[in-house]
Amino acid sequence: MLSIKLVCVGKLKEKYWQDACAEYMKRLGAYCKPELIEVPEEKLPANASAADEQRVIEAEGRNLLEKTGKGDYVIALDVKGKELSSEEMATGLSEITFDHSSIIFIIGGSLGLSEEVKKRADLKQSFGRITLPHQLARVVALEQIYRAFKINAGETYHK
Repeated sequence: MLSIKLVCVGKLKEKYWQDACAEYMKRLGAYCKPELIEVPEEKLPANASAADEQRVIEAEGRNLLEKTGKGDYVIALDVKGKELSSEEMATGLSEITFDHSSIIFIIGGSLGLSEEVKKRADLKQSFGRITLPHQLARVVALEQIYRAFKINAGETYHK
């Protein structure tokens, strides 16, 4: 069975985000083996300098990359990535499964993704030019993955 992992920086603190993610993880279980992996959010000092921010981005990036394997297809969610419709995402996921049994979606922390993560990614995908809080991006990613599976299965889902 296809493995879909969502690797994210930080824990969801609010119950409503946790509940939304749990619901989509449950729904995805009918189509794949979903897994949510959280890596620690690095501490940023008050009045952080650009160097402090870069250090945090790089440390979080290393933690994210530790969760990827050589044969994994990695999709980094990045505001500058490729925008795909739900149907295009469904087609893309279907094509990826011909060569890969594990797909990893990576969501960075509030400062974004390191260059190393972006270089490792097989695809950089965006949910639009808007900036989403990383907690909301997690829910949107899970919903879009679920929608892609529904589309590929020819099943109805609200539009």
